[in-house]
Amino acid sequence: MQNKLKILICASEAVPFAKTGGLADVVGTLPKELAKLGHDIRLVLPRYYMIDKEKYGLKEIPGAMGTPLGVVGEVWCGVFEGKLPDTDIPVYFIEHEGYFGRKGIYNDENGQGFMDNDNRFAFFSKACLQLCKKLDFYPDVIQANDWQTAAIPVFLNTDYRNDRLGKAASILTIHNMQYQGDFYEGLMDVLGIGWEHFNFLELEFDNKVNLLKGGIYHSTLLTTVSEGYAKEIQTSEYGWGLEGVVRERANDLYGILNGCDYEEWNPETDKYIAKNYSIKDLSGKKECKRDLQKAFNLPVKDDIPVFGIVSRMARQKGIDILAEAIYKLFDFNAQFVLLGDGEVWSHFYFGDAAHKLPDKMGCYFGYNNELAHKIEAGADFFLMPSRFEPCGLNQMYSLRYGTLPIVRATGGLNDTVENFNEKTWEGTGFKFNDLTAESLFDTVGWAVYTYYNNKNGMKRLIENAMKKRFTWEESAKKYVDVFELAIKKRKGL
Repeated sequence: MQNKLKILICASEAVPFAKTGGLADVVGTLPKELAKLGHDIRLVLPRYYMIDKEKYGLKEIPGAMGTPLGVVGEVWCGVFEGKLPDTDIPVYFIEHEGYFGRKGIYNDENGQGFMDNDNRFAFFSKACLQLCKKLDFYPDVIQANDWQTAAIPVFLNTDYRNDRLGKAASILTIHNMQYQGDFYEGLMDVLGIGWEHFNFLELEFDNKVNLLKGGIYHSTLLTTVSEGYAKEIQTSEYGWGLEGVVRERANDLYGILNGCDYEEWNPETDKYIAKNYSIKDLSGKKECKRDLQKAFNLPVKDDIPVFGIVSRMARQKGIDILAEAIYKLFDFNAQFVLLGDGEVWSHFYFGDAAHKLPDKMGCYFGYNNELAHKIEAGADFFLMPSRFEPCGLNQMYSLRYGTLPIVRATGGLNDTVENFNEKTWEGTGFKFNDLTAESLFDTVGWAVYTYYNNKNGMKRLIENAMKKRFTWEESAKKYVDVFELAIKKRKGL
């Protein structure tokens, strides 16, 4: 086996403690697989208002911890320790009532970002490093995740460069390039690392401090959540202004696909669906389809394709393209079910569509885990017309359930779904390239045609899909390879 590594993972969210998106799924799952490989893993999170100390059995570590924060001065905080559920992996929570003792993780109740997000996460990043000293835990490598902890590699190369802690290698994992942590230039005084680092190579971008840019520049190595996305963020279409910065570090960038939690997403054992089924016996899928139709008050029909959508209702997910296409899609002899939450206009638009054509479409606005499982099991096809998708998980769930994904060929969607070849019957779903309502319509039409006129092709597609596996074990091994490379590079080897 590889050398046992001491790994510190720092993030702003992780399941089951706090979640707004895929970042939390990765940070809550990857440590378990790294621990199975024999490594010493520690996880650090903020102790948000929503994280119940009693529920998770958090114990306070004696003694307040001081964190120097530039012009703000010494910021004192508490530290609580718990475990990642069903493991022995320590999770440390930074407790600061002023920064984290409020509802919401990044935004207030109106969806507006907190005005002090710059100070909150600059403090958290510095506190992660101070925690190492408090615990006398000196990691070989520290993994930062997205802009919220991107200051960690910056601090390691500045404030801590002559410190024992400064020997640690750093990895910055980019989960979504769109969110960069850009703030007014006065944040430099809070970071306290010296204004000489406010330059076009390091932290300055459009006369603001850009934390993600600083992290990209200073981290030992970089990872992102699929090979496809690693290439895409080097282009103007997906780089959100930082594509040149990423291209400068292209040789240090690794795309590692997220894994899928097959313990939760498994049609053979799923407790939420009407009847379990497997690749050897698909009869239960028909019962799941009927159950899904009933759940959305649609006519119960076995011989009509059902298209499922479980999505954040946002432009990133192509929800506007779906809206543009939806009434044309209703021309097909098919049904559509939608579960999601997000941009307010989309609730009214799709809700109105379902009201006008209740035999064609059903909607549920909000998030409902049980219903998400029912859609994955009961639908015939799953729509993901994303503008960009760093990795994506729902297409992996859909493959496991024999629910054929229809995806735009971008990022992780392109990496995980193979286009149907009508001659060889190879493939696991249907893909389109152009982000237009016409392309979406044509590809759904292709799927509908296949459903009605190519029964053997459908059967083979479902079999192909259900055999696919994207495991966290495989992903974790790739992360360890990158961690070891980073350690060697940090040592100058």
